[in-house]
Amino acid sequence: MLMAPVFLILFIQDDILWRGLSLLVFLVAALTDIADGYYARRYEVQSDFGIFLDPLADKFLTFAGFVCLPFLDPEQFPWWAVALIVIRDVAITSLRIYANRRGIVMQTRVTAKAKTILQMGFLYVALLFGFLILFGGSFGELVNTIYATNLFFWGMMCVVAITVYSGIEYLYVNRALFSMDPAE
Repeated sequence: MLMAPVFLILFIQDDILWRGLSLLVFLVAALTDIADGYYARRYEVQSDFGIFLDPLADKFLTFAGFVCLPFLDPEQFPWWAVALIVIRDVAITSLRIYANRRGIVMQTRVTAKAKTILQMGFLYVALLFGFLILFGGSFGELVNTIYATNLFFWGMMCVVAITVYSGIEYLYVNRALFSMDPAE
């Protein structure tokens, strides 16, 4: 959670050194998240608070990354797509909080884990290209050529589709949470 604002502040600097350092911060944050989950499961040191906090930390990092993308190229990374990702994640996090208040722990769905991996991978590649464009010359031309193919736009659409699908799945699987009877 603490690395997300550091990443964001560093990435928005229009300087090769700061933006490069921001990618390192993003990578370290993503890798520590993966390691944390792995060791918590392996050594059975999971807690309800950790199960709640881990996805929240993911949200901070992914929100910071996705907010940077439209600044790179709003045609490849439209704001509405970023908004759908943020709305889905805020909605599911709110649902988790509601479930927690009712004494129910919502386990992370497999599609949500796949969504997180896809988001992180896509973000890192897109942000890397946002770094490479600062070099100008052949790197800048390469990035502009790839942008011209709309590859990142379609990648963003895939990320949005998986993100929205996993949100709908959460709502469907946990529809009993919306019941007025707490016994259900």
